[in-house]
Amino acid sequence: MVEPATRRAPAVPEAAWLKALPSAARFAFHGAAAARAAAQPVWGPAFSEEACRANAHATRATLWLGPDEYLLLDWASGGVPGADQPTPGSPEGRMLASPMFSALEHALAGIPHALVDISHRQFALEVLGPHAAIILSGACPLDLDLAEFPVGMCTRTVLAKADIVLWRTQENMFHLEVWRSFAGYVGGLLHEIASEFYPP
Repeated sequence: MVEPATRRAPAVPEAAWLKALPSAARFAFHGAAAARAAAQPVWGPAFSEEACRANAHATRATLWLGPDEYLLLDWASGGVPGADQPTPGSPEGRMLASPMFSALEHALAGIPHALVDISHRQFALEVLGPHAAIILSGACPLDLDLAEFPVGMCTRTVLAKADIVLWRTQENMFHLEVWRSFAGYVGGLLHEIASEFYPP
């Protein structure tokens, strides 16, 4: 059974330039064109055919992570709907699947694909403000110049020793998907780098 603590976002010290984003349902999706075509009417945001690009609509987003691989984010779900209750009759304490997960699996029935609920694995941070790109560049090897990493671009990368998914949502705003076990490390590292611009 999933422990209640894992359903809450880890505590990361917030600041004017750093915010913890609301919990969300997250799905790792692998599927060729036929699977994407079947899933898109149910999911909403389009599956980008352009590498390293995200599409967002309302409370959902689709991030391209690799050929036929996408990260699906759904803030409206607030994590995993139904996760507070074990499946009836399940001695293992298996959790109820979210309604969106079930809807996607129904739409994809008979079509080769992989869909995994990873809602409890990671959480999201937002780095924003005029120094956002410079702060991230203090530990991220990517060139975050706007011409090289434009609004809407997303990719897997690292923040020093932590694996992250980085998505530029606005010119001076970045969305970071971080594994929960790296919460203290990433939060402390970002605050250390940002102290040059935002003294404690």
